[in-house]
Amino acid sequence: MSIEIKISKKPIPYKKAMLFLNKRVEKVKNGKKRELLWILEHPTTYTAGVSFNQKEILDKKIKIIQTNRGGKITLHNPGQKIIYFVINLNNRKRDVRKFINIIENSVIEFLKIFKIKPKKDKKNIGIWVNNNKIAAIGIRVSRWVAYHGCSINISNNLNQYLKIVPCGLDNRKVTSVLKEKKIKPENYENKLAEIFTRNINQI
Repeated sequence: MSIEIKISKKPIPYKKAMLFLNKRVEKVKNGKKRELLWILEHPTTYTAGVSFNQKEILDKKIKIIQTNRGGKITLHNPGQKIIYFVINLNNRKRDVRKFINIIENSVIEFLKIFKIKPKKDKKNIGIWVNNNKIAAIGIRVSRWVAYHGCSINISNNLNQYLKIVPCGLDNRKVTSVLKEKKIKPENYENKLAEIFTRNINQI
């Protein structure tokens, strides 16, 4: 099954990306466009999923964009890589849990390139290194079209997480490839796209 790959080199404003993504979802539902995998970065943006709580905003001065994705409050900022997708599960297995598992496995496979030892958590969606979160996942499904995506902390400013309770987990911290391995990976987007499309096409 052919998935369109879109890689944006310049940061894309969050609202602009959502407008594009939501239009693509409708076109995929109606069979007018192919499935999509979009790799990009956002300027510093705090977003809230459908299950967030106001108490998770520690700095009341920050602006929060509410979204229709799953999950709680999270941060997007430069140096964090976003993988958005629009995948039609009508043409694959209608198994959301399996799809989330594929996304988790893809992140793990990518991070192992950098000799990082990531793991899943049965109670909390996302990918972890020891007790620190390195990747967040937020998925929504409409008429069996799965969309939104995941974010991987590569070399972003982790101090900006201190303004929120990321993903509602006040007893756990965040990390990045840079923090774990003291390296700043570059030109890895094509490899990231290859891993995700190969694994998604196994569904």
